[in-house]
Amino acid sequence: MEYNKQRSMLKVVLLMMIMMLASQSEAQLNRDFYKESCPSLFLVVRRVVKRAVAREPRMGASLLRLFFHDCFVNGCDGSLLLDDTPSFLGEKTSGPSNNSVRGFEVIDKIKFKIEKMCPGIVSCADILAITARDSVLLLGGPGWSVKLGRRDSTTANFAAANSGVIPSPISTLSNLINRFKAQGLYTRDMVALSGAHTFGRAKCVTFRNRIYNESNIDTSFAIARRKSCPSANGSGDNKEANLDVRSPDRFDHGYYKQLLSNKGLLTSDQVLFNNGPTDSLVIAYSNNLNVFYRDFARAMIKMGDISPLTGSKGQIRRNCRRPN
Repeated sequence: MEYNKQRSMLKVVLLMMIMMLASQSEAQLNRDFYKESCPSLFLVVRRVVKRAVAREPRMGASLLRLFFHDCFVNGCDGSLLLDDTPSFLGEKTSGPSNNSVRGFEVIDKIKFKIEKMCPGIVSCADILAITARDSVLLLGGPGWSVKLGRRDSTTANFAAANSGVIPSPISTLSNLINRFKAQGLYTRDMVALSGAHTFGRAKCVTFRNRIYNESNIDTSFAIARRKSCPSANGSGDNKEANLDVRSPDRFDHGYYKQLLSNKGLLTSDQVLFNNGPTDSLVIAYSNNLNVFYRDFARAMIKMGDISPLTGSKGQIRRNCRRPN
């Protein structure tokens, strides 16, 4: 009897310890993480991003994409920013990122300014998170409270980046749902985050098959895209087209309106509205900008929580391109 009582008490104590550790881990990411150690952080990031976006509005989409690609490979740890070294291959040259992700020089500029002001304090992973929010906000989109306190990885994972964790432009709906689910993101989060394609561009090689071979596409839309994207593989592969025809440099809900007309540029776009379970969400977001903004902001916060390095894990890189 006494033995069973002790076992029950031990279970309760262990459960409480687990809950405390979980809450502490969650609490390690918070908006005020740098309030005392680097109070001008947000201002510095905003200024650099504002200049970059004013010079090239497309850069907003590129900076947001950096955060997405970083978080989907081993969590939001800044590993995407690392260049190749003799001991590891970086993620920049992986299939989903090679000749695709860009904007690294903007992150470098922010890091340089932050290091002069608050040396050894702010992680590259957190800079990516703030930059993604500001890119959306400065191009007309919603804002959200960015949780901070991530640390930087000391290595990259080229193999993981190539393993399919980042959905491809030809993904099926089930593949998209499963890839996001593996990161702890629901179908609603996936559809909302796909709305990031309301700005930015894609290369011909990523949508060639769609405009020449798929049937669930508006004919006039496909013909217009073919003018700058030849049918032959290797011909015009790097020619670009706007993901959102109506407002390519503004973060709005035009992307979803295009899907209703079968004008999604990528296969992975149009599968969201193709007589499937996500049709209702596309309709909802196309009809209500505020609902889209709300769900997008919530999903971005959730994505930022993917496997961060906190506490004594990782490091605070002095240069985002290489480990200390």
